[in-house]
Amino acid sequence: MAASNKGKGKGAGSGGSASKNFGDARDLTVRLKTARKRSTSSQRWLERQLNDPYVAAAKREGWRSRAAFKLIEIDDKYRFLKPGHRVVDLGAAPGGWTQVAALRVKSTEGRGQVIGIDYLHVDSIAGATILEMDFLDAEAPDKLKALLRDGGADVVLSDMAAPTTGHTSTDHLRIMGLAEVAAQFATEVLAPGGAFLAKVFQGGTERDLLDLLKRDFAIVRHVKPKASRADSSELYVLATGFRGRK
Repeated sequence: MAASNKGKGKGAGSGGSASKNFGDARDLTVRLKTARKRSTSSQRWLERQLNDPYVAAAKREGWRSRAAFKLIEIDDKYRFLKPGHRVVDLGAAPGGWTQVAALRVKSTEGRGQVIGIDYLHVDSIAGATILEMDFLDAEAPDKLKALLRDGGADVVLSDMAAPTTGHTSTDHLRIMGLAEVAAQFATEVLAPGGAFLAKVFQGGTERDLLDLLKRDFAIVRHVKPKASRADSSELYVLATGFRGRK
């Protein structure tokens, strides 16, 4: 959830593909001339951004963030975003996942529906409705349900992440808490056969979340797309085949 990179290009217009060769780009090394004016951590982050082939590709192809390639890769393999589907994107800023979802369910053509929510501002996205609101606000779930066609969804996405503290256990608990809230919402709005995808951290999905997902979904798996940085503990849990509300 960060500031957006504006722009449109062939990737954002075609639905994109994860099958890109980034090998040459990985060999590039960019150094910042103003390094002396930045802290060590800031310098490392900026150099990593400049040398990241997915960041470069996102800017070139018009995706709001490199995260778009993560969703593209996961959906290319598991095919849960289908034309006509209704999708809710929790923690949508800056909009990369919302862009991908809108193109894949064809809401840009008036078929599917995509609703994104974030307390950060998200510039308008073709084929999507953006709700500027904290999903943890008590009124947020009902507002999302009121916007959904027939009050339900076929896919719930959550790339939500709390600001990191640098303390591994604390960060893990925070992101797992967000994933659990997102999963609970998914069980309230998904139609039978629906799918739920959420960010977690390596170290294992907490037992409460796994129990919830295994009870309500036919298949639950962990996925780490290639677009996730190798040194990141980021992981995704994908639950498909929602059994329906009890």
